[in-house]
Amino acid sequence: MQYAPIALFTYNRADHTKQAVESLMKNTEAKDSDLFIFSDGPKNEKAKNGVKENREYIRTLKDVNGNANGNFKSVTIIEREKNWGLANSLIAGITEIVNKYGRVIVVEDDLILSPYFLQFMNEALEKYKDDDRVGAISAFIYPIKEKLPETFFMRYFHCWGWATWKRGWDLLNTDTRCLLRKMRFRKNGFDIGGAYGNLYCQKVGLVDSWWVRLYASFYLKGKLTLYPGSSLVSNKGIDGSGTHCTIPEDDVNKYVNSFRDTPIVLENIEVREYIPAFNATKNYFKGNAKTSVVSRNYAKFKSFIRRLLYIDCI
Repeated sequence: MQYAPIALFTYNRADHTKQAVESLMKNTEAKDSDLFIFSDGPKNEKAKNGVKENREYIRTLKDVNGNANGNFKSVTIIEREKNWGLANSLIAGITEIVNKYGRVIVVEDDLILSPYFLQFMNEALEKYKDDDRVGAISAFIYPIKEKLPETFFMRYFHCWGWATWKRGWDLLNTDTRCLLRKMRFRKNGFDIGGAYGNLYCQKVGLVDSWWVRLYASFYLKGKLTLYPGSSLVSNKGIDGSGTHCTIPEDDVNKYVNSFRDTPIVLENIEVREYIPAFNATKNYFKGNAKTSVVSRNYAKFKSFIRRLLYIDCI
């Protein structure tokens, strides 16, 4: 087995980083994995203490001689002097690693991983390494009601614990206007959970998202993402302490769901989108939408007119 390097992206929440690292340590494969920790610099004075505390913790993962303390094969810490922002930090970090190793497992500091997370990631990376139809591996599934198969594919890409190869990452197009132009009349299959709106917000500077640009890049190239039938990840960062992800308190438990406590069996399956999973995921977001049917249909009509007149793409 070729164990993929792990890229962990952190900022100013030492408690979250500690939880993520300790969950990785519970994976048997951790001791054979190289861990790269990217620590972004403080955005302002308020963030300085949090960044300092976070760095004090991650430095404990190495001994006095600078070697890994035994929980990972190696630990490399990259401390940014300035604040790069999550998108820039992640794009630069992943590019560096895939160019050197050819594959990568990506984790952000607010995730808690199943003890079988690394096993699934590494086995799937090896199994589909030469299959150009597959763009990525994802470990998170929304808590939908429908029963899913052990593993399946979707064109939808989710980023709470994921992995890819250099060939997949090289598809990333960071030009949002170009992506919007190509997406003009292909929106319906892409727009799960407001993805198209995120892409437009990226264009006008309201968000800074690497995820929506990678998802759009995969989607436009027809790439599939492999998923487990039940989640291998919980997200603890939607508690209001983060910058990019805050949801109403009533909805937290829907995302911070308990992860699977048994290994995923990676069987041979047909490499094509599993439509029931796509429909169930799309219906999950519809079921949690707070707007009326009339409001949603009006929003769709306005979106169509904007795309027809090329407004979104300018």
